[in-house]
Amino acid sequence: MSIDINNESTIPVDEAAILRLAAYALDSMHVHPDAELAIVLVDEGAMEQLHVQWMDEPGPTDVLSFPMDELRPGTEEAETPPGLLGDIVLCPQVAQGQAETAGHSTLEELLLLTTHGVLHLLGFDHAEPAEEKEMFGIQRDILIGFALQERLRDR
Repeated sequence: MSIDINNESTIPVDEAAILRLAAYALDSMHVHPDAELAIVLVDEGAMEQLHVQWMDEPGPTDVLSFPMDELRPGTEEAETPPGLLGDIVLCPQVAQGQAETAGHSTLEELLLLTTHGVLHLLGFDHAEPAEEKEMFGIQRDILIGFALQERLRDR
């Protein structure tokens, strides 16, 4: 998979962990290995501009997803076709505040937000209760599987 990450924010982050998580999430969703994904980390000012421009909502947000080729999840038998999955924009400062409130690390929050962004790029949403249950269940499963993989990797 081609996953590019660019940290334009002033917050240092573990880019390698975010890349590993993104690759794990895409593999879990049976996305073609030739699919392309871009992840950009920006400061609050840049995120606020994007949030206003694309969502018509004030203030910075934690994550925005910009799908390109409208790829959908594949299956073990038939992975999604290759293509441009899209862009995920993360705001580490917003993630940092949310992490403190949730009682976990900023990296854990960024991993959750990256997973959330990947699922949005693959067409998942959480506007309705049934959609939210499905999306957040998949998100949880990906994060748990990734955490287990990371523990094994660190042995």
